[in-house]
Amino acid sequence: MDLFSSSRMNLQAAPLAERMRPRSLDDFIGQEHIVGQGKLLRRAIEADKLGSIILYGPPGTGKTTLATIISKMTKASFVKINAVSAGVSEIRTEIKKAGENLKFYGNKTIFFIDEIHSLKKGAQQDCLLEAVEKGEVTLIGATTQNPYFELNGALLSRSRIFQLNELTADDLSRLIERALQDEANGLGMYKVRVLEAAVQHFIQISGGDARNMLNALELAVLSTPPAEDGYRQITLEVAEDSTQQRYIRYDKSGDNHYDVISAFIKSIRGSDPDAALHYYARMTAAGENQRFIVRRLIVHASEDIGMADPQAMLVAHAAWNALETLGMPEARIPIAQCIIYLASAPKSNSVICAVDEAFADIKKKPVGQVPLHLRDTHYRGAESLGHTGYKYPHNYPGHHVEQQYLPDALEGANYYKPSDQGKEKLLKIPGTRDMSKE
Repeated sequence: MDLFSSSRMNLQAAPLAERMRPRSLDDFIGQEHIVGQGKLLRRAIEADKLGSIILYGPPGTGKTTLATIISKMTKASFVKINAVSAGVSEIRTEIKKAGENLKFYGNKTIFFIDEIHSLKKGAQQDCLLEAVEKGEVTLIGATTQNPYFELNGALLSRSRIFQLNELTADDLSRLIERALQDEANGLGMYKVRVLEAAVQHFIQISGGDARNMLNALELAVLSTPPAEDGYRQITLEVAEDSTQQRYIRYDKSGDNHYDVISAFIKSIRGSDPDAALHYYARMTAAGENQRFIVRRLIVHASEDIGMADPQAMLVAHAAWNALETLGMPEARIPIAQCIIYLASAPKSNSVICAVDEAFADIKKKPVGQVPLHLRDTHYRGAESLGHTGYKYPHNYPGHHVEQQYLPDALEGANYYKPSDQGKEKLLKIPGTRDMSKE
């Protein structure tokens, strides 16, 4: 048996996701924003002029695949380092080899470090930094964790970060179709009929992870015996059994998506934490983007709670930081805490009403000139133009003095009207009507 035959047998023994791994950029599905025709990363790879880069994104989005494609297209030596088990001595040994390769043979070396966030800040990252600075190695780091938290600033400043997004439903559907048709490495050797509901289930439970999806598909096909017509029929029930997850009707681009997110938001607004948690779990189980969910929480911390509990905005931003720092599934806990806090907080829409009224006046009414006493006076000749008369509030009792701030055209306009909810009812704003008594 020759080496090629042995390698071929090893590939056939590998999981479907590994067998279907693209071998070229033309076969690569998804991430058009960085490897589409004419995009920077694609141009650099094709020209073999790649600088140090960090590939950052969720599991199964193509980070390792891109590195594998680069290894096949570059003339540089390609070295893969295990970030979890590699010690400083091993890294230094590889750096020494790379330096000698460059010095004596003029050959460059690319280090591919998967899960680069596992390298400890300090000795491990510092010795790598020195080699990158000297041009002895080109670094390709792959990570599921936010590199701005996990890598030291000096290493980041010498690398370009490319963020990979979760694969879209269309991307994942194309991957399934390719796997079913590929007779050499995929499932094309079998007669398979996959019902649309099953396809949607595989896509939804994947969470954008192509590897998980393809391996679940393979299990479904191999565990399903052929029917009388010779076809292995993959129904929704078979798909659910193969993934051990129930199908949740949720189309991230259709009406159901908007129905569920609407119910989620309205449950928070309606102060029902149980319903809000239900819809959060429903969206998460169906693969909704967590950043989309937390962005909505940040908006509604101001829109529906606002000044009734200003702390709500900090809690929502803390949920965002937790998501970026921890990732899922751990971040589900602080996100749930935020949801409960927002749903339980006193409600006020005074902020959105105030700002929308202000914008409406800008669009519909003449705005006039800035009052003379509010204009800038930090220049020679301001006094001769009459730009005087400003009263400095801190020089007056209570640090407040009556004077006109709005332009003449809008004098008397009242945008912010405090509600009688939560902390907002305690606000004492000089010159502002107390709406709680009206």
